[in-house]
Amino acid sequence: MSFAGSACEHWPALISAASAPYRQAGPFAWRFVHGKLWLDPVFPYLLSQGLIAPSARVLDIGCGQGLLASLLRACSALAQQGRWPSHWAAAPLAARVTGIELVRHDVEQARASLGNAAEFVCGDMRHTPFPPADTVVIFDVLHYISLPEQNEVLARVRRALPANGSLLLRVGDAAARRGFLLSQWVDGLVAWVRGRRAQPQAGRSLSEWTAQLESLGFEVRSQPMSRGTPFANVLLVAKVATA
Repeated sequence: MSFAGSACEHWPALISAASAPYRQAGPFAWRFVHGKLWLDPVFPYLLSQGLIAPSARVLDIGCGQGLLASLLRACSALAQQGRWPSHWAAAPLAARVTGIELVRHDVEQARASLGNAAEFVCGDMRHTPFPPADTVVIFDVLHYISLPEQNEVLARVRRALPANGSLLLRVGDAAARRGFLLSQWVDGLVAWVRGRRAQPQAGRSLSEWTAQLESLGFEVRSQPMSRGTPFANVLLVAKVATA
């Protein structure tokens, strides 16, 4: 059973509430969001562990159609109904999300589905200014740019964070060669099917990712994050070092 499926009795309700705004965009959009939340272990993990705090300013880089913003809004509603899982960390009540996404169609879909629940910016993460944030989320997008560009994006993320701020970064571990190559192939195929020109460019091993983040002043811990999939994904939880 996947982590999402076994997380708690209220997880299906969260998935339903987070997916509902996308019905107006058509069955494909709804199925994508619903399936992503059900199958991807990263979302129940970050909620159960309290990786996004109440009232946090969240910057979601590569936000797509705004899935994370919709999920956080659904979390607030569930908590206000007194249905938040008691064995989870505090609900991310009143989290404020700014999403940055390169694909204009996805940004338009996010705005149409979620209205003013979040702010969505159409822009390239390499050039778009990052607002101050308490938590920055980057899931599965840095490998679309070169290593020097990745370094610059991460440096700008660090400058956007305050003391005790955090970066939640999911990447593929290039040292796990088979799973990493499979994920690169799937990403390239999805980009081609959706008519995108961007293709995966550069990956790193887990140790290389960790070293780069530590050089920027982060304290880093890692968590395997590909349960139920054949990929080699890892979630890096990087906190701004206090010393």
